[in-house]
Amino acid sequence: MKKKRTIAIVSGLRIREATDGAESRTIEGYALKFGVRSRLLCDWWNNYYEVLEPGCVTREMLDKQDIKLTMFHDRQLVLARSNKGNGTLSYEVDKVGVKFWAEMPHTVDGDKALELVSRGDIAGCSFIYSTDEGDSENAVSYERLDEKGDDGEDILLRHVKRIDNVYDFTITTDPAYEQTDVSKREVEAAGIKFEQQPKPKQIDESKKRERINEVRERIASVGRNL
Repeated sequence: MKKKRTIAIVSGLRIREATDGAESRTIEGYALKFGVRSRLLCDWWNNYYEVLEPGCVTREMLDKQDIKLTMFHDRQLVLARSNKGNGTLSYEVDKVGVKFWAEMPHTVDGDKALELVSRGDIAGCSFIYSTDEGDSENAVSYERLDEKGDDGEDILLRHVKRIDNVYDFTITTDPAYEQTDVSKREVEAAGIKFEQQPKPKQIDESKKRERINEVRERIASVGRNL
């Protein structure tokens, strides 16, 4: 089963230096990095870290996608776009990860993105992807670590070995991959299903309400992006 997931990192977002003395409007950085462990994430049942394995993304796969560069995953705030490898959003896959760059449009949103990046207010990047959650051999697998969460529960390490689709890159403020050197990146995990799910742990009513609200927000976000 394929489910859309959002992953975020600290991307080292920056404005590319101009070569002709003119003011540069090009933002560049890494949308994702290989082999970097995310901060501790959680879904309804598990605490886990996530690692994107080298080779999980290929240029061939990206060139088949319609990828928007947005702000905060808002499809109304499109800064650049690559449709099947053509457009105003450029990228390359190297040994570090997926590097991207784009010249910001002469719009309110483009000017805002440049200002926030130059000030350092935005230094993270995020992307939405999907993979086959049921293919533990080729796509996603889990490893139980010798660590416990604050609640005493086991912590897992999620290995992403293949990404099938990428829907957007976005610039954002709160990255989940703190070591990545990307222009903008942020990670949130949503709607993960495990092949063998443990019984839900007991949670108090306040946490239950918080998680219900999170689910509602995710559903609303998906609806806005359709």
